[in-house]
Amino acid sequence: MTGKAALPDGISSLLDTDLYKLTMQCAILKYLPDVHVTYAFTNRTPHMRLTRDAFRWLQEQIDKLANVSLTAAELDYLKNTCTYFNDAYLQFLTSFRLRPSKQVHASFTLLKDTGSQDDVGDLSLDIRGRWLDTILYEIPLLALTSEAYFKFCNKDWTYRHQQDQAYIKGRKLMEHGCIFSEFGTRRRRDYHTQDLVIQGLKRAAADCQTQGWKGKLSGTSNVHFAMKYRIPPVGTVAHEWFMGIASITNDYEHANETALRYWVGCFGEGVLGIALTDTFGTPTFLKAFKRTMPAPANSMADDKKTLIPGAASPPLPPMDVNGTNDTSEERSYAQIFQGVRQDSGNPIEFVKMMRDFYESEGIREKKTIVFSDSLNIELCLEYMHAAEAAGFTPTFGVGTFLTNDFVHESNGQKSVPLNIVIKLSSANGHAAIKISDNIGKNTGDSETVHKVKETLGYVEKQWANGDETTRWGASDNEATKANVQEE
Repeated sequence: MTGKAALPDGISSLLDTDLYKLTMQCAILKYLPDVHVTYAFTNRTPHMRLTRDAFRWLQEQIDKLANVSLTAAELDYLKNTCTYFNDAYLQFLTSFRLRPSKQVHASFTLLKDTGSQDDVGDLSLDIRGRWLDTILYEIPLLALTSEAYFKFCNKDWTYRHQQDQAYIKGRKLMEHGCIFSEFGTRRRRDYHTQDLVIQGLKRAAADCQTQGWKGKLSGTSNVHFAMKYRIPPVGTVAHEWFMGIASITNDYEHANETALRYWVGCFGEGVLGIALTDTFGTPTFLKAFKRTMPAPANSMADDKKTLIPGAASPPLPPMDVNGTNDTSEERSYAQIFQGVRQDSGNPIEFVKMMRDFYESEGIREKKTIVFSDSLNIELCLEYMHAAEAAGFTPTFGVGTFLTNDFVHESNGQKSVPLNIVIKLSSANGHAAIKISDNIGKNTGDSETVHKVKETLGYVEKQWANGDETTRWGASDNEATKANVQEE
């Protein structure tokens, strides 16, 4: 590993995270500030293990998260750029601190203890506390774990050509008409890699503007880099919002609708309006998506099945410029939301499903589909053509393909990224689960997953390209230290 810039290790900005973690925290502050949760870490590439010295470095970086806080410049940026954040949330952020010594427990189980710093083992991360206080751990912990692995366990790579590689990828996407954002924080090789990638994409975006191509770099999900490079921060909501509400209410039949109702209640119509469909399977989501949102005047008298017991406030949309939040026209969530995000299962089948859905609902307005599941150039182009042919505006959130695409210097073979996730595992003592549109992305307590599938009439789906263990390449069989000592 050569050519490293003189940058500090680890995380140095509270905004070095995905935008949707902040938007969800804003909604949690408004409605569910006292809910207690746990999170669980999963390594979907379990043969790729940390070494003892990698774990020690990771623990040090986790401890340092306690020193990170919002700066005055970052607060001004959020006020001026993310105008959907209310004053109460911005005030909350000014004094917000992570407390990893009380909220995060990292453990390391050696496969074989020889006393060497190169001994490998399995990592466990246990996060617990109030949802409001712990929601911002996911992205930095994932980024730090990836950085630890490639800093200590697999060092046969360099930063050479990373900026140019991103530039070439960005040019090709934009030249062919793709509108895309950089989504790669959680599984980036490290901070410097993501920095180089965005520099390369900015160069490509300048060429796009000069050449008049139809494509566009629409932004980055990373709020820190959006601020640093003056590009839009992009994102809306994650599975976590739906998972948490389902777990709190223990009502999976109405969880999607409840989550949508409170989301619009926090931010208003037409704001952060891309809906994530697959938390409990897209067919189940669409049943909620076609429902009419209760009018503000009737929000407490209407369907109480979509009200959260004990919520700090009712789901009333923010006041408009005229001091009202009422509307004379009742509309469905499918009408209110500008589009949907596809994050699991077969994207081509998803396009057809959404086309059939909107037509059946009589919705003729052109909608957006955001594709975000393990994309590369070829897949972006394929899905773009399919979505456009079906009358949608396609956009793309491209992540690991941009921020963790390396080869081994010694032999030119692919240096495979870690496939790691941190998911909500419980809320107020109830298991939190995700089903998705592909069995490979099921997460959470298996008994709860089974019960919810039965309750919802979920039809099991497997996708030929849905093997999470080889999502970004075949097993990393080179003799890196983290792949040995299993006997």
